[in-house]
Amino acid sequence: MQKEQISVFDMFKIGIGPSSSHTLGPWRAAQQFVQLLENQGLLQQVIQIKILLYGSLAKTGKGHGTDIAVLLGLSGDDPVTFDVDQIGPKIENIRLSQQLFLGGKRSIPFRMEDDLLFLMNNSLPYHPNAVTFQAFLDNDKAVSETYYSVGGGFVVKEGGQQTSAKPEVDLPFPIETAGDLLHWCLKTGIKISDIVMENELAWRSEADIKTGVLQFFQVMKECMYRGCHTSGYLPGGLNVARRAARLNKRILGDTIYNDYDSWIAAIKAKGNNFQYILDWVSCFALAVNEENASFGRVVTAPTNGAAGVIPAVLHYMIIFCDKNSMDDIIRFLLTASEIGSIFKKGSTISAAMGGCQAEIGVSSAMAAAALTECLGGSQRQVLMAAEIAMEHHLGMTCDPIGGLVQVPCIERNTMGTIKAITASQLALQSNPDSAKVSLDAVVKTMWETAQDMNSKYKETADGGLAVQVSLSMKEC
Repeated sequence: MQKEQISVFDMFKIGIGPSSSHTLGPWRAAQQFVQLLENQGLLQQVIQIKILLYGSLAKTGKGHGTDIAVLLGLSGDDPVTFDVDQIGPKIENIRLSQQLFLGGKRSIPFRMEDDLLFLMNNSLPYHPNAVTFQAFLDNDKAVSETYYSVGGGFVVKEGGQQTSAKPEVDLPFPIETAGDLLHWCLKTGIKISDIVMENELAWRSEADIKTGVLQFFQVMKECMYRGCHTSGYLPGGLNVARRAARLNKRILGDTIYNDYDSWIAAIKAKGNNFQYILDWVSCFALAVNEENASFGRVVTAPTNGAAGVIPAVLHYMIIFCDKNSMDDIIRFLLTASEIGSIFKKGSTISAAMGGCQAEIGVSSAMAAAALTECLGGSQRQVLMAAEIAMEHHLGMTCDPIGGLVQVPCIERNTMGTIKAITASQLALQSNPDSAKVSLDAVVKTMWETAQDMNSKYKETADGGLAVQVSLSMKEC
């Protein structure tokens, strides 16, 4: 029996910010609960819904939009297609009307203060991100289900079964560890991205794979362009100014580029010195995560809080390394997804479980590996790049100020981007046979570090900057 099978379409997901574990996951859980009611023929019997948020979902749920996500999910809306400009109006309508249109099919009374509960002092044992949905029926019976949002938009139902729409298949190259991946690469002589493609073909056609992967790229492009051309302040009360648009204008001047292609061409035409490149990759990462913090549409890569690293490194490759074909882009994202899946299988991609090393660290490792493959690195150099990137994120805590995915989260994406590029360069100039640390050793170390880490540094906003900055603001 094969263990968890993770597709590129599991590692990358299109969703709405600001958090894959606190927004996208609970949204999907709510959708699944509605589907359960429909499948059992109970939807039209529901007269009341209660939502219980536990642990990290309770402590930072308001800042992460967990309450918004579960209401939209229960309403039958989908994060891939829902108009982000309608989030505010729809939630306000639920609040004022005190009605919830369950699954888009049945209107029931709903009072946010009474029916959506943040249980700050309660946690469930399986995972810190837990939500229970209770549906009370007109026959005095009730249906209750608990779901865990385990990071990256993945959802596990009570009992430990991860919910997935894809069937279990016989993969030609089953992979649990980096060692397994290297074994198949050396046995076949093919690239990591080719290994991933062969496995993906067990689920869908090559045309569907390429179309789906390029759809991720399209959303990344749109998100980055929008973020680089939107000014103002981020929502949530911290009054954090958006910086990407200001940086974009400072570098390019007052000329307005009305589409992505002309904008990218202008960036490419103006130079490629070190400071210029550094400014742009930082701008790209800022742009994506400012959009994420504003409830924009992003691609989890592997999470929303770390969504800026892979698009920024990918655009570094496209603009400054002249690797801009559709094949290059597909190879980049396929390689990145496999590295992410190895971390998920051997450790975690949930900040609520492992701190920010599980988000920014993993995204940086994914990006470093992908860049290395596309720049001609060997399979061993690809794995070495991932190891270097993660090695220098080990122990990074998750301490969001105000429970918002803003400070220090947004800037951390720029740091993860630079580390990924540096790790790739180091790996490409190194002999991986002489490496002292393997990627599997780093994955294992990361998991042990996660288990040792105090819970106040795991997306609870109970420690670190979240406390120090809050205290200093009160003192002022």
